[in-house]
Amino acid sequence: VQLQAFGGGLVQPGGSLRLSCAASGFAFSSYAMSWYRQAPGQARDAVATITTSGDTAYANSVKGRFTISRDNAKNTVSLQMIDLKPEDTGVYYCYRLSGALWGQGTQVTVSS
Repeated sequence: VQLQAFGGGLVQPGGSLRLSCAASGFAFSSYAMSWYRQAPGQARDAVATITTSGDTAYANSVKGRFTISRDNAKNTVSLQMIDLKPEDTGVYYCYRLSGALWGQGTQVTVSS
């Protein structure tokens, strides 16, 4: 049972990145999934959530810029990020809400 996130990197302000998280070992389609972000020296905060039926919710700071999606056939949850800002910098984690399963995190750095 694991979650593996990938797709992070260094991007300039205003740029875009797409994060993906591959799930294995459990019935992915039966679980709501989230992306969390942890900035240096700060707590880990929820960024976006998608339910089993595809309903989504976002932190106010990313609304209109981030889009969470899922592909149940491929057991993946993704986070499309546009118009990135320096304050979006942090380690991004995918998270299975039920059972509190965390992925290993992927670093996103927004800097010129």
